[in-house]
Amino acid sequence: MSRRLPSFPRRQAGFSLLEVLIAILVLGFGLLGFAMLQTMNVRFVQSSNYRTEATNLAYDLLDQMRSNRYQSGWYTSASFAADSVKTAQCSRPTGDAVTVVKNIARWQCQVVQALGEGASATVLNNNGRVTVGISWGDQRWDASNPDTKTTFTLESQL
Repeated sequence: MSRRLPSFPRRQAGFSLLEVLIAILVLGFGLLGFAMLQTMNVRFVQSSNYRTEATNLAYDLLDQMRSNRYQSGWYTSASFAADSVKTAQCSRPTGDAVTVVKNIARWQCQVVQALGEGASATVLNNNGRVTVGISWGDQRWDASNPDTKTTFTLESQL
């Protein structure tokens, strides 16, 4: 009489189709999350760029005021409202006849060209204590209110 060994079911080798589908689904969600991260990164980098531009422009005007302290009171006319300066009207003054008024117009054009025509600025001079404020629409991550104003303010003593 021959003895038979008990038969065991064969072990499965490889992956089942269900496991492959689940792996693809997990990978898809991971790539979607990465794409959303990149999109938000681009928005924040642009916002950071605008803040850097506003900082540089405020320091530029303050440096102009420091280099011309006796006429620094004239620079309060550099204030302007949103949509009042158009980039099409901008020109670059050159030559010996560059005045404070032309420098102010150039600065206003630089603000609008860097931050958009919705940008505005306020310049106050209170006995040598100067405040330069620059505002622009920069809330890209807020879909319900994307044009909410962001303001950079610089205060310094001349």
